[in-house]
Amino acid sequence: MSAVFGDIIEKLRRSTVQIRAHRQGGGSGVIWSPDGAIVTNAHVVEGARSSDVVEVELWDGRRFPGNIVRRERRRDLAVLHIEASGLPVATAGDSNALRVGELVIAVGNPLGFIGAASTGVIHGFENQSWVVSRLRLAPGNSGGPLANARGEVVGINTMIAGGLAFAIPSRSVTRFVSVESEADNGLGVVVRPLSAGLIILEVIPNSPADRASLLQGDILVGAHGKPFQSIQDLAAAIHASREGILELQFRRGASSNIRSVAAQMASASVRAA
Repeated sequence: MSAVFGDIIEKLRRSTVQIRAHRQGGGSGVIWSPDGAIVTNAHVVEGARSSDVVEVELWDGRRFPGNIVRRERRRDLAVLHIEASGLPVATAGDSNALRVGELVIAVGNPLGFIGAASTGVIHGFENQSWVVSRLRLAPGNSGGPLANARGEVVGINTMIAGGLAFAIPSRSVTRFVSVESEADNGLGVVVRPLSAGLIILEVIPNSPADRASLLQGDILVGAHGKPFQSIQDLAAAIHASREGILELQFRRGASSNIRSVAAQMASASVRAA
């Protein structure tokens, strides 16, 4: 049993990174996808501008420059990207399935100790915003994983208050990452699924979407005549646009009329989300 538990912790250590964003320190992060997406706290990269590059160190000592893809201070979450592939990705768990008294594991880089692990139990839940644990954390743990006994990441460790550890639930993290996945997809939009398609929450200035005159609030319903059922359908359409033209169908305002627009994609930016 102890050997199995040791394997679980070792897997978590390998999917946890150290982030150095400024001279005063940094924190930890979790490898969320094998192609270089890393989740951490926004306050871990506080002080670094969006154009800045932070340093990301993997478990094996390799170091990469990390670009800040998105951060949101209100939810204290950020997504970084490094140019690497085949990374040991974390397994996301369901934070809604947690129960008081359940064993949890934290991994991070507190006080200069690389890949340190500690265990504790779930203490409770604060509204639906926090998973609260009786767990020992220290500066440097911020942005690292909180995992259940199976090694599934159920939260991102964020702070200590009143002697208790607070983590952002994995459900919130997954939503944050999935919405953002379309902001860095080459088209230049942040979208969220609706029953009628994908609503545009944000259009990145000077992006292909902006040049095609798409607007916030437009609902993308398909591409090249094929309807969208999920965010992944948009990613697939972008990837398939080998010629650099993405023909999108969308609705605007209260009108039920479906319009079409051709977005000119730069060949270097056409890739899966």
